[in-house]
Amino acid sequence: MKSSIKIVFFTFITFSTLSAFSQNTDKKLFNKIDSYLKASATNGFSGVVLVAKKGEVILSKGYGWADRENKIPNSPATVFNIGSVTKQFTASAILKLVEQGKIKTSDKISSYFAQTPSDKKDITIHQLLTHTSGISNRAGGFRYNEASKEQFLKEFFESTLQSKPGTTYQYANANYIMLTAILELVSGQTYNAFLQENLFAPAQMTSTGYKSIHFSTERLAHGYYYNRDDEKWTDWGTTQQHLPYNNNHWYSIGKGDIHSTIEDLYKWHVALKNNAVLTSKTRETQEKAHVAENDNMTSYYGYGWAISKTDRDTKIVAHNGSNGLYFADFVRFTDNDVVVIYITNVFLGRESENVAREIGNMIFDTDYKATPIPRNIYELIHEFMKTNSSTNVEKLPDFLKKELQNKFNDHAILNRLGYSRLKKEDQPGWALELFKLNVKLFPEDGNLWDSLGEAYLKYNQKEDAIKSYTKAVELGSEGSQSILNKLMKED
Repeated sequence: MKSSIKIVFFTFITFSTLSAFSQNTDKKLFNKIDSYLKASATNGFSGVVLVAKKGEVILSKGYGWADRENKIPNSPATVFNIGSVTKQFTASAILKLVEQGKIKTSDKISSYFAQTPSDKKDITIHQLLTHTSGISNRAGGFRYNEASKEQFLKEFFESTLQSKPGTTYQYANANYIMLTAILELVSGQTYNAFLQENLFAPAQMTSTGYKSIHFSTERLAHGYYYNRDDEKWTDWGTTQQHLPYNNNHWYSIGKGDIHSTIEDLYKWHVALKNNAVLTSKTRETQEKAHVAENDNMTSYYGYGWAISKTDRDTKIVAHNGSNGLYFADFVRFTDNDVVVIYITNVFLGRESENVAREIGNMIFDTDYKATPIPRNIYELIHEFMKTNSSTNVEKLPDFLKKELQNKFNDHAILNRLGYSRLKKEDQPGWALELFKLNVKLFPEDGNLWDSLGEAYLKYNQKEDAIKSYTKAVELGSEGSQSILNKLMKED
């Protein structure tokens, strides 16, 4: 009797110790991730992050503003545009039709559309799902322009294939718009209605959908971008304000622009893990590495998911997406039962794309220290220009290296800012100095010499313009030769 009491007591103490250790570890991880995101927020980061391990949410938090003007902060309940993370829902809807016995992934699109031309008649649903249909990534128009379903289909069928169907991976949004057309044709429902009934409702997702809103619009995150011409941050508004008000949304639907929260996306992750929406066999097919995304074969495309491996040789099932302002990343470390969900409404730069992966590094490497997202580089340069005269342009690279904590190596940024200033400056000033600095930093780029020549011409410095265009021609800049010939004739 005493022995059994000792065993029970020992077991209780052991589990209590393990629980305390786990809580302490999770608290340390929370603080580490939170510190990284808070430091990023001081540089302008704005968004939401959820991190969960083995079914336990470690962090679910908002940073920055959902609506700056009305001082509405981001929170786990804030609704964002999730970009191409949408594709996993479109793919799941198609697979739901497969489960229902209504279609097969081997079906050819010509069996659904009589107008399919001969070059596209053998394209299969599988090829649409895996971006191997051969369709161009330029097929279809700008996502927020109006286009009927008939208009999109006409453009899809009349477009020129970039490769023979089934032979080459090429990511193209039109694949998923076509899948949506098939989905609506087969199901007899709208895209949004089918997803709500078959995906979102079973997963208990109440703040997710395409266009439809059943909650306060104050929960919608505004998108913000730095306008380099106006030299200030600009409120783009919400996705709902830009999508066509009618059903002529066929440049957007299926491939992107679903809105959701990190809370709902986590519910989706749980529903997938528990086979509450799709069977385990279907999920295995969806998360299979069907086709290589690159020549190095380090990443593969499944059905609406990208499949890769960590340095520890464990599986990652992920997808990101953006409309140019919002950026979302949904990363599932499936072998470890870890998920990181990240969405931002302020794209500061390339580092904004790495947040989920940086958090992943912190989760699996206790010694890893992430560098906070730096401020927007255009904003930084404008700040430097406001506090320095153009004669101090040579100090700019060191200023940027200090602020970015990395060497400045982007050829295009000073070029873009140079042209922005060129429109405003009638006399030589920052525009000319930015172009001159750019060719000094990247002397082998002929396009930059061409831009410098254009600036010299504006300020009537013809001799220097000829030198710049001559250098551009030597470096193979297309179009520079004709301008150089014209200048030489004038002499």
